Amino acid sequence: MATTAARIVSLNPATEEVLASFEPFTPDQVAAAVADADRAFQAWRGRPVAERGRSMRRLAELLRERADRYAGLITQEMGKPIAEARAEIEKCAVGCDHYAEHAIEYLADEPVKTNARRSLVAFEPLGVILAVMPWNFPFWQVVRFGAPAFMAGNAAVLKHASNVPQCALAIEEAVRDAGFPEGLLRTVLVAGGAIEPLIDDPRIRAVTLTGSSDTGSRIAERAGRALKKTVLELGGSDPFIVLRDADLDAAAKIAARARNQNTGQSCIAAKRFIAERPIAEDFERRFAKAVEDLVVGDPTDPKTQIGPLARRDLVDNLERQVDESVRMGARVLTGGERIAGRGFFYRPTVLVDVTDDMPVFKEETFGPVAAVVRVRDADEAVRVANDSQYGLGANVWTRDTALGESLARRIESGSVFINGMVASDPRLPFGGVKRSGYGRELSTFGIREFTNIQTIWIGPAEGPAPAAPPSE
Repeated sequence: MATTAARIVSLNPATEEVLASFEPFTPDQVAAAVADADRAFQAWRGRPVAERGRSMRRLAELLRERADRYAGLITQEMGKPIAEARAEIEKCAVGCDHYAEHAIEYLADEPVKTNARRSLVAFEPLGVILAVMPWNFPFWQVVRFGAPAFMAGNAAVLKHASNVPQCALAIEEAVRDAGFPEGLLRTVLVAGGAIEPLIDDPRIRAVTLTGSSDTGSRIAERAGRALKKTVLELGGSDPFIVLRDADLDAAAKIAARARNQNTGQSCIAAKRFIAERPIAEDFERRFAKAVEDLVVGDPTDPKTQIGPLARRDLVDNLERQVDESVRMGARVLTGGERIAGRGFFYRPTVLVDVTDDMPVFKEETFGPVAAVVRVRDADEAVRVANDSQYGLGANVWTRDTALGESLARRIESGSVFINGMVASDPRLPFGGVKRSGYGRELSTFGIREFTNIQTIWIGPAEGPAPAAPPSE
């Protein structure tokens, strides 16, 4: 955690330099933030969607205008290579533009033919949403939730990860400066456990969390007792299946990127690489070469592709997973060690001869470590892919796209990308199954998650009701 001596500390993971520290909010300050968000909601909920869209478009403009400053904050606070940090800010702007353009369509009343003179389904806002967000995509995770939630008429209280406090405050600044009502997004700087009692506050109508499965379980339990809706995007151990007819050069290049984007610190990063035996050795060789070619170094250098991990404990855990797996028989093709010196660096790694009882297979690896498993055929590949507590994303590589689609329907995950890298897209729903969580973000599904899906029936009846026994 990034809390020391009761302060919220911003630490540069590349240099281990303390950048800033903040006093945690008092209970009174947290309560005031909720009150601000609730007041803003009462004003915001009645504004037409088109009017909300004007503020959302302005937010997109501000993100682009301030891209260098905001990307710099991301790189300083969690170590993301600067080129990827700039891309994250642009993705946020694209997401804002998408909802500004499509929210009217997504939230439009849906007429339903019944025995009523008129009946319809409406999508009305819920209220203040508590958003518990992670550090790995510190701007995008907030926008991914916030853009659709705000366009639907909601407000939010943001509890961001403790190691990115400056990013959290910058996001609140951008929302305020874009012309949204004062207080529509309020950031509270508190340690993780301190936020959970807030779930009981009647002004908090729902909770969204992106984070670990254990944290998600705890938040969901608390929210369940309070009868609050939750959307949870949790851990992942995404399979990357390479069939014998795949384009191995393309698969290996994308594999290196899919595993190591954001220095491997992504829930939807490919983590378990499953190759059919006839091509496995060739794929492993190409994959290891592509990983070795990645540029590791100073995250402020635009040429850097691999920066530090965000915290020391992440390096420690990754080192444990690799060392235990090697002792159990895994073989290191490249990497396999932390990098000496200042900063939380670990060398990009490819492990082969991996079995399903090894930590790098059965646990989520959150860093630049790839585990390769060999299988007999496509059926075994699906079985191995599903042999996980997680189900967030998956890749299938094959020239036979009909086969790829049929396999995709058998894979237990929220998304399957065939011959491409798993990524979130505002046009498509995003989320998982099993211990990767539930609910969906983005697209039509995401904007409706935090709405009251309301039936409106206008009589008198003009025809017979459907034949059914009297019941609820």
